Amino acid sequence: MKIFKLLLSLIAIGLIIYNLTQVDFNAPFEGDSVVAFITILTAMCALALLQILRISQKIEKQSKIKK
Repeated sequence: MKIFKLLLSLIAIGLIIYNLTQVDFNAPFEGDSVVAFITILTAMCALALLQILRISQKIEKQSKIKK
């Protein structure tokens, strides 16, 4: 599971970096730039969800140790 989370994080970061290069900053809300922004937002959401999963697993592990 740890490798899977790391792999998904790397893919999301890679998508963010790639799509930042695809954005036309002269016309950011036209054509392919909109798709790039949507993909960047989606990848950021994926990173946030993965971080929530990591934190919840740490909390679960600590609660099992205290019992």
